[in-house]
Amino acid sequence: MTSEKQKLMTPSDVIEELKQGNQRYVQNTCLNRDFPTDIKQTSNEQYPKAVILSCIDSRVPVEYIFDQGIGDVFVSRVAGNVSNSDILGSMEYACKFAGAKLIVVLGHENCGAVKAAIDKVDVGNITGMLHKIQPAIQKSKSYDGDQTTQNHDYVGYVTEQNVRYTIDEIRSNSQIINELESNGEIMIVGAIYSLSTGRVSFFDKR
Repeated sequence: MTSEKQKLMTPSDVIEELKQGNQRYVQNTCLNRDFPTDIKQTSNEQYPKAVILSCIDSRVPVEYIFDQGIGDVFVSRVAGNVSNSDILGSMEYACKFAGAKLIVVLGHENCGAVKAAIDKVDVGNITGMLHKIQPAIQKSKSYDGDQTTQNHDYVGYVTEQNVRYTIDEIRSNSQIINELESNGEIMIVGAIYSLSTGRVSFFDKR
């Protein structure tokens, strides 16, 4: 990424690039990268196209699954891809000052944090973190079926609601991001990563 390319890109362009990168990842046709050269070229400046909020799950290697290189994307990771003030501040920097055009909240299949929240795990600092997922569980009360972690579809449903809730939280708690989105300078989208296929499914833009 260069300054010129970043300026010319629209949020929709960035989504398309991430989709294409994920397709290459799934098809095992990722771009060949010269990492020593990339390191030198990005040592003094960066022009990332997006900021991605992901779960910490080790099976979700964010740059890999979108086939992105050094300096292409900001990545923020926390169990359950939840939002907090530090993450919001990071996103504000990424978009307002570093020029990122897209925020992606990325959930994933079979999320351990979501399952722990459903099971109401209560231990150490994990408790407070999982509390941030409870609103998504409440939003899933209307789910028709077994509402336990034994039901893979229910866990997936809560995972999607959690992504949507995190997006709502970002919009509600960051005036900077809200204004950038309202002005069409950035876009916020949700997506789910499949552990079994490697595919990323983006939500409809809204």
